Amino acid sequence: MQRIDPPSAAWPLFRAQTSRAIEHQAQAVLPAYTLMQRAGSAVTRLALAIAPHAQRVWIAAGPGNNGGDGLEAAAGLVAAGKTVHVTLQADAQRLPRDAARALARARAAGVAISTERPADLGAQDLAIDALLGLGASRAPAGAIAELIGHLNRLPCPVLAVDLPSGLDSDTGRPLGAEVVRASHSLSLLTMKPGLFTGNGRDHAGSVWFDCLAVETPDRPDAWLSGGAVMLRTVPRHHAHHKGSYGDVHVVGGSTGMRGAALLAARAAHAAGAGRVHVALLDDASLTHDPLRPELMFRPQWWLRSAPEIAASTVVCGCGGGTVVRGALPPLLAHATRLVLDADALNAIAADSSLQVQLRARAARGRATVLTPHPLEAGRLLDVGAAQVQADRLVAAQQLAARYACAIVLKGSGSVIAAPGAVAHINPTGGAALATAGTGDVLAGWIAGLWAQAPSASLEAAFQAATQSVFRHGLAGDRSDEIPLRAANLIDAMMRLSA
Repeated sequence: MQRIDPPSAAWPLFRAQTSRAIEHQAQAVLPAYTLMQRAGSAVTRLALAIAPHAQRVWIAAGPGNNGGDGLEAAAGLVAAGKTVHVTLQADAQRLPRDAARALARARAAGVAISTERPADLGAQDLAIDALLGLGASRAPAGAIAELIGHLNRLPCPVLAVDLPSGLDSDTGRPLGAEVVRASHSLSLLTMKPGLFTGNGRDHAGSVWFDCLAVETPDRPDAWLSGGAVMLRTVPRHHAHHKGSYGDVHVVGGSTGMRGAALLAARAAHAAGAGRVHVALLDDASLTHDPLRPELMFRPQWWLRSAPEIAASTVVCGCGGGTVVRGALPPLLAHATRLVLDADALNAIAADSSLQVQLRARAARGRATVLTPHPLEAGRLLDVGAAQVQADRLVAAQQLAARYACAIVLKGSGSVIAAPGAVAHINPTGGAALATAGTGDVLAGWIAGLWAQAPSASLEAAFQAATQSVFRHGLAGDRSDEIPLRAANLIDAMMRLSA
């Protein structure tokens, strides 16, 4: 069993259909009841670890194998000297075979089992959610919904078995009004994407994993980003010079929004780009950045020659307003490496001719990264933001396929996708980054990191995006400043090391 510590490793994630197939394959070769015994043992060990001094443990058990895992754990906890009460919200005569066997074991161990809740637990006690698990597909109702509400009102820690009841395992979407808000979740056999994106992170608490001694396929449905590689910087050799690390041009900053372009440019430079240029869409009064005078200003740079545009990594859209529309055609036509954010995305979503240009880039060997938030993603897909949020992983993959680009779908558990690649879900970041300008910083950092890569390929763009999103979020997680203001975020990202 391991606690999922994002910086330490990348983890494979499997959707419900794949997880069920893995379970069925394991059951076909293992003796009956083996997986449930292993699951119950894992729950018992984690319960004793997170609440070693709890004397009373309440287990809310449902009608399926998730409830069986809870019943198996009940027997183990009684053997460890705990007073255990199980509220069984199921017809004992209709339990699945393994769950029925776990019920018999719990009764033989002396576990108190009823349909009633125990007297109110204290802060030092422990509750275990074993109500629904992987098989849930509709909103909890009736007595199960009432039990979820009671779990959420308890003063003690709540441990969810496999995933919080009422949470969709694939999407992190609440299935209804009642969803367990766990202190800890123990994902069993496989790791589920829904624990790490959408609303999942708010409900899962600290996530733990036990593979139950079963091997999983080499190609998962998605990856949870992690590992020291995410924080590595490009090697800087003595014989290198500023030209060795690439040029970045930031095109954005219309009237009243010049700060967005400056933040993106500062981030690109902090990420390691050798030279960074700012091409403001409204350059009437600003000719330099007084805080970062090393940034160079290039009025109307997007009108330069095709070879000059092609030689740079370009960020377009930060603070662009509606006037960014005019800069997009030459950039889409000529930029070899292009990061599109904010108003550039809105302009493309509203203009079919720009969409055609964007899709044509991949066929000409020109890679693009799009960094939409859910509303922008919805516009690009011609759907509402709620539909994007309903399955963030699928939405990011649809965007990647439609526009032949690398995609960063921002939000809780940002999703990074690209055609032909296994998508990544980012485990870092949170509300500390919910402030103006942090998205501009991310777009600039992606460009600055990508500019240093020897390859302009879509694969290199995907890697730069994945690493940048991870670092961006981790800087927010480790900051004492909430909210973390965007200008300070750049310095926080620089300070991180592997």
